[in-house]
Amino acid sequence: MINNSDKIINGKLSADNFLIKVLKKVEDFENLYERPPCLAVIIVGNDPASKIYVKKKIKTAKKINIKSIEIQLPKDITEADLLKQIDKLNYSENVDGILVQLPLPKHIFTENVINTITPLKDVDGFHPINFGNLCLGNDSIVPCTPLGCLYLLKNEVKNLSGFNVTIVGRSNIVGKPMQALLIKENCTVTLAHSKTKSLREITKKADILISAIGKPEYITSEYIKPNSIIIDVGINRIVEKEKNKLVGDVKFEEVYQLVKKITPVPGGVGPMTIACLMYNTVKASFIRKQKEFRESLF
Repeated sequence: MINNSDKIINGKLSADNFLIKVLKKVEDFENLYERPPCLAVIIVGNDPASKIYVKKKIKTAKKINIKSIEIQLPKDITEADLLKQIDKLNYSENVDGILVQLPLPKHIFTENVINTITPLKDVDGFHPINFGNLCLGNDSIVPCTPLGCLYLLKNEVKNLSGFNVTIVGRSNIVGKPMQALLIKENCTVTLAHSKTKSLREITKKADILISAIGKPEYITSEYIKPNSIIIDVGINRIVEKEKNKLVGDVKFEEVYQLVKKITPVPGGVGPMTIACLMYNTVKASFIRKQKEFRESLF
């Protein structure tokens, strides 16, 4: 991995700088309401990756004085009991944000869980009301990963208007909300995916390429327009030389010389995703109090 270069978009540094601004909003809320914003995180089962992600979220919350409540539920909990737990948090006056760590066990219908979280506390931004407002161009709570990607891009390019952007991956978590965010920035956006015909021909025209296809090192130099900006959302675990290794969707070493800027994996989009979760928690806390929340952090 090449680390010391102006081409690298340092997600950890960007997240640290962003969290300084979020901390100021936390302090503003605490001064007004004599308590910090509160994030409740539900984790179902004992998935090792989920536990790591939750631990990072709790640690970051503590770092900027957001109160966190971790609720560990058994893998065999019924969907009905999980929804009851969410409802308790929905009605709790002292909980501002609710996050249910995904993926869930197969017997639980994820859409039902997402729809049960009240939109005002939906800090993941997955509820249909929040998603719909985003697509309509209205103010809403935005999914954390696309929001983090936008922040990283705007650190590099102050005005994105007119840029040709291709997103590879059409998920509700990244691809679709990312498209809506970039359209709002006046970009020309192509939303492609694994079934797209002549994908290379499309991606090679992109000034900005955002990869969220979930395939390790799928994007090679043949997909890249020279001097473009690459945002690699992928987090894939592979085995190399009998050791586990994290890689992105982009073959980093191969495309590095071609690009203007690129996010590494790890250390790129991941830290910004968690930082934006903190931002969403603070935003939700102000909205619930019917206070105007100015988008001054971007």
